[in-house]
Amino acid sequence: MTRLIAALMILGVLFAGWELFFYWEKVKNEEETQKKQAAAAIVVGDQLSGMPQQLEPALKAAEAQGATGLRNFLKFYGRSLQDPRKAWIELDYCLLIVRDDPSEAKRLFAEVKNRTPESSPVWPRIRKLEKAYE
Repeated sequence: MTRLIAALMILGVLFAGWELFFYWEKVKNEEETQKKQAAAAIVVGDQLSGMPQQLEPALKAAEAQGATGLRNFLKFYGRSLQDPRKAWIELDYCLLIVRDDPSEAKRLFAEVKNRTPESSPVWPRIRKLEKAYE
C-alpha cells in the first residue's frame, strides 16, 4: 500500500512539473510577442503625418545644419506644419539646443507637452524626455 501511495505521489509531482513547464512556455511566448509588438510600434518621425511632402528635402537640409538649421526651418515653415510631425521636429530641436540654451529647450518642451494629447504617437517620446526637461 505504501508503494502505491509513493508511486501516486511521484506521478503527481511529475504531472505538476509537466504542467508547470507548459505554463512557463506559454508565459515566455506571451512576453516575446509583447516585445515584438512594442518594437513594431516604435514611431519614426519620418512616418508621422502633419507635414507637406514638398518640405521633406528642406527638413533634411535643416537637420544637416544642426540646431540653427532646425530653428530656421521652424521659423519659416512652422505655420505649414501640424502635429504630430511638428511636435517631433520641435523635440529634435530641443535635444539639439539643450546644452547651449537650456531655458529655451525647457520652454519649448513644455509648450509641446501642453499641446500634445496622450493619444498622440509622439506622447511616448515626451514621457521619455520628461524628466530631463522638468
